[in-house]
Amino acid sequence: MNISAGSEKERGEHLLNIPNTLTITRIVIIPLFVTAVIYGRLRHALYLFVLASVTDILDGLLARLTGQQTRLGTFLDPLADKFLLVTSFVLFSVYGWIPKWLTITVISRDLIVVVGWLLLTLIYNKSKVEPVFLGKAAIASQLALLAYVLLSVTEPSLPPVPTGFIIITASLTAVSGIQYLYRGLRQAHGG
Repeated sequence: MNISAGSEKERGEHLLNIPNTLTITRIVIIPLFVTAVIYGRLRHALYLFVLASVTDILDGLLARLTGQQTRLGTFLDPLADKFLLVTSFVLFSVYGWIPKWLTITVISRDLIVVVGWLLLTLIYNKSKVEPVFLGKAAIASQLALLAYVLLSVTEPSLPPVPTGFIIITASLTAVSGIQYLYRGLRQAHGG
């Protein structure tokens, strides 16, 4: 008998609730999105990216509003975000749509967060990582930047991504990585 599954049922957590289904949908969209970009179906890629972004907004919101937060959702939601963002940044930098240094910044921040979480879990047995405002702002700016890039490559009349937009996204990403690192160190030392 699976004790953890039973305890989730007792608390009323249903693994395939609407928020978790939206998160899983986002994960399924990612390879379709990549395929659309690779085969030059950029308008389809844009629609898929927007759909994935909307599921990102809705899953967390619905989970909080309906009280359907689960451990599965808490694990899958940030994982789906990372898959979507990292895949998009790598793909877009390969195509030359965004600077490579920006992709390195995004991946470095995500590595800091993931490695920090693993270290906290393995060494200190503390696995709770609370999202911070700057982290959410960084992800929002990354999603907006990627959507604009896709829109600009599908609509040539739009100007290229403004440099200021790239700098703001990079700054939010870097500062949120530093904030997560600081919070992780405080948590490791009992603060």
